[in-house]
Amino acid sequence: MSDLAGRFRELWDELAPVGRAGSGGYLRYAFTEPELWLRDWFREQAARRGMPVAEDGNGNLFAWWGDPDAGDAVLTGSHFDSVPHGGAYDGPLGIVSAFLAVDELRAAGIAPVRPVAVAAFVEEEGARFGVPCLGSRLLTGEIAVDRAAELRDAAGVSFAEALGDRPAGADPALLGRFAAFVELHVEQGRALVDRAAPVAVASAIWPHGRWRFDFHGEANHAGTTRMADRRDPMLTYAFTVLAANKEARLRDAHATVGRVSVEPNATNAIPARVTGWLDARAAEPETLHGLVEAVRAKAAERARRDGTELACTQESATPLVAFDGGLADRLAALLDAPVLPTGAGHDAGVLAAHLPTAMLFVRNPSGVSHSPAESATDADCAAGVVALARVLEELACR
Repeated sequence: MSDLAGRFRELWDELAPVGRAGSGGYLRYAFTEPELWLRDWFREQAARRGMPVAEDGNGNLFAWWGDPDAGDAVLTGSHFDSVPHGGAYDGPLGIVSAFLAVDELRAAGIAPVRPVAVAAFVEEEGARFGVPCLGSRLLTGEIAVDRAAELRDAAGVSFAEALGDRPAGADPALLGRFAAFVELHVEQGRALVDRAAPVAVASAIWPHGRWRFDFHGEANHAGTTRMADRRDPMLTYAFTVLAANKEARLRDAHATVGRVSVEPNATNAIPARVTGWLDARAAEPETLHGLVEAVRAKAAERARRDGTELACTQESATPLVAFDGGLADRLAALLDAPVLPTGAGHDAGVLAAHLPTAMLFVRNPSGVSHSPAESATDADCAAGVVALARVLEELACR
């Protein structure tokens, strides 16, 4: 193991037990105890390096190497929060790698000409309050403060209550300090395994979004209600899941229903209401629109046949994000790295509409993400640190 891989493992092991569930995956929801511990860890790591930490009033943290007021800063970092029972590397890898990249540059006697900021964005996954990339959306003004403040988790706690205050919202002055953002992230797929490369540069993020399908029927007794007399929303829901799968395959797109809520949720009762959440993604906006509309139409038709009612609500949407072509090409040439698109959403996708943005991916040998099986070798993580350090040197130290 190289010295850098060893230093990576030492720092990584500080985080590894935090929020780990019996499944081996992680429960690190925004502002819950594990994520709060990680936020304190972030402040501690920054303090060790003499990097002052500022919070933007939306829950996002920024650790500064260099004068924050100097302007033209290079932003890096990622997020700590996880999906339910998610993997270890999604998010935290970008933050650990950023601190280690600063260490690498300092050890080489390299100082920034322009400031560098390491960010920890809040609620990137949307697992607690339902809107992904909430922290970066607030910072950039892409979500209204009133809406964000009133978002609630499953226990009824609002985002404002969890934050401890009403979110500050858009901060043009802070955004104006940044000249570029580079987010390092574990690969969510296995293209790098096929290409035998440890690191890649991102070209684009597919357009994607989340839609809530509410199916209303009539609660009744499972043993005494004739099949012909039922208004069962579970049937409409089940048909919709199959329709989403079919329509996505027809369009070479992605459709997932990974979350469902049933009322009254009793084994011997026909449901009164079933709510399912559709995650839909496609390479082109037109394809995504066609996919969602086809699923909505088929669900509505099935609801008419089942005697149920359907309401479909878009909860979030992210347009096609083409990362800054000049920056991506520059980094790919610098690192001699392949360039890959991704279907996964990131804070980089939000910030790309406001400043030149790029992403680096670190090889994931399992190809699995949002799961305990997500992985990366220490050697590849060290290669990611070296790549990020080279990028920061190129963008901030020359």
